[in-house]
Amino acid sequence: ELQLRESGGGSVQAGGSQRLSCAVSATAAYTSCMGWFRQPPGKEREGVATILPQDDTTYYADSVKGRFTISLDKRANTLYLQMNMLTPEDTAMYQCAASYSGDYCYALTEGEFGYWGQGTQVTVSS
Repeated sequence: ELQLRESGGGSVQAGGSQRLSCAVSATAAYTSCMGWFRQPPGKEREGVATILPQDDTTYYADSVKGRFTISLDKRANTLYLQMNMLTPEDTAMYQCAASYSGDYCYALTEGEFGYWGQGTQVTVSS
């Protein structure tokens, strides 16, 4: 079974940067869609960014466009999320996810994803 493990979370000041990593136990290139989701305190989980491994097409939530970059290193089977210009509103538990169905990758909806990591906490202070 596909397993995912995030790392790279922690505390950062507003305006700073952080990079999250997600190690994938199997060949990431064979998945149809991979993504990052987050759950802010007291709120529902939301899609942040997704990527199609077949051609590296990426999709972003409006709230992170221009600040976050998702990428996939297929040789290392590792998914990344580079986060720049962080604000306190980015404080959340971040999880990576994978799907073998890429039909709705563009929609950033969690229902498409059957494999999830445990999550890593990102806290942005003002």
